[in-house]
Amino acid sequence: MENYRPSVGTPVEELDTPCLLIDLDALESNFELVAQTYAGTVCKMRQHGKNIKSPVVALKQIRAGGTMGGVCSAKVSEAEVMVEGGVEDILITNQVVTRDKIARACALAKQADVKVAVDDARNVHDLSVIATELNATLGIVIEVDTSMGRGGVRSPAAGVDLARLATDLPGLVFRGVMSHQTLGGGSGDRENREAIGRKFIQICLDVANAIEDAGIPVEIVSSGESFTYDIAPEMPGVTEVQGGTYALMAHGHAMSGAFQVAGKVLASVISASRPGVAVGDVGYRALTSPGRLPALEGLPGVSVDSLQEDHIVLRSDGAMPLSPGDRFVLLPAVQDIMVNRWDEFVAVRDGVVEAVWDITARGCVH
Repeated sequence: MENYRPSVGTPVEELDTPCLLIDLDALESNFELVAQTYAGTVCKMRQHGKNIKSPVVALKQIRAGGTMGGVCSAKVSEAEVMVEGGVEDILITNQVVTRDKIARACALAKQADVKVAVDDARNVHDLSVIATELNATLGIVIEVDTSMGRGGVRSPAAGVDLARLATDLPGLVFRGVMSHQTLGGGSGDRENREAIGRKFIQICLDVANAIEDAGIPVEIVSSGESFTYDIAPEMPGVTEVQGGTYALMAHGHAMSGAFQVAGKVLASVISASRPGVAVGDVGYRALTSPGRLPALEGLPGVSVDSLQEDHIVLRSDGAMPLSPGDRFVLLPAVQDIMVNRWDEFVAVRDGVVEAVWDITARGCVH
C-alpha cells in the first residue's frame, strides 16, 4: 500500500485526514527572524535536525541565512540522511560509541564536515583507532552538562583533559565544546530568558575558556536553544546556537510569541453524539503522549479534552460548533516526537498545497 500523497494544487479542504501540514508563511517567518537576528553576528544558528527530520526544511533555513551552513543531528542515521540530502556540515550531538556507528560516522566524514560529541576518554581512544583504520578524520566536540543531567563533562578540568587527548590522538581534530539546554518551559519575557540562559550557557563557556587557558584553541562553542536564540549571540565566545523548536514551534512554548506554529495537523470530526463533545480522527499515535495536549486553531471555546490512540476528544464551552465531517486544525504541543511519526509534510500556502516533502529522517534511531 502506498502512502497518501496529495497533488500540488489540492485545496486544504479536500485533503484526506489526518494530515501533517507545514504552514509555509509561518515557517518562512520563523526562518526570516533567525536570518535577521544573526545577520552580522559572529554567532550563527545550527538548526537541530531531530525537530524537523527533513533536509529540505533544513536547507530552507540555510538558504534564508543566519546559519553556519549546517545542522545538528541526534543520531548517526539522522546525520546520514542529512548528508544524503545535501547538508554539508553536521554536528552529532550525542556520543557515538559502537564500532559500527563510529565506522559510519567516519564514512560520513569523507563526504562532509562531521563532528561528534564526546565526554569519555575511552570513547575518544576508540574514535581515534577506527578513524585511523579507515583513513578518516573526525571532528571532536566536548559535551558539557549544563542542565540536562545526562551526557557531558561536569567540570572545566575534565574538559581540558579530553581536549588534550583529542588533540594528541591521530584521526581526530579537536574543534570545541557544546551544550544543549531544555529551558523553554519558563516565562518568555526577555529578563527571565536572559537570567536563565546566561546562567547555563556560561557553564559551557567556562569549559571553553579553561581549554583555551591550557593553550588549546577552541573553534566552536555550540550552545543555547530556541529559548535563548537571541540571548546566546550576545554572549562573547558563543559561535553557534542549537535551535530546534523554533522552526515549527509548539503550542504553549515560551517562544511562541516570537515564532509562529508552522507544523500543524489537519483532522476531521467523526462523531458528535454527545452535547458539547466531538471526536476526531487523530490520536497520540500521530501526535505525542496523552499528557501533551494540542490546541485548536481558530475555534475559541473549544479545547482538547483528551487523546487516545487514534482519537481526539474535543469539548466546547457551549454548543459544539463542529459536526461529523467538519475539519479542524491542531497546534501540537510537541513537534519533534510528532514529526517522527509521519512520512511527509504537506506544505500549504493560502489554503492550497504547494509542495509535499518526505520526512526522510523519520525513524532514524540507530
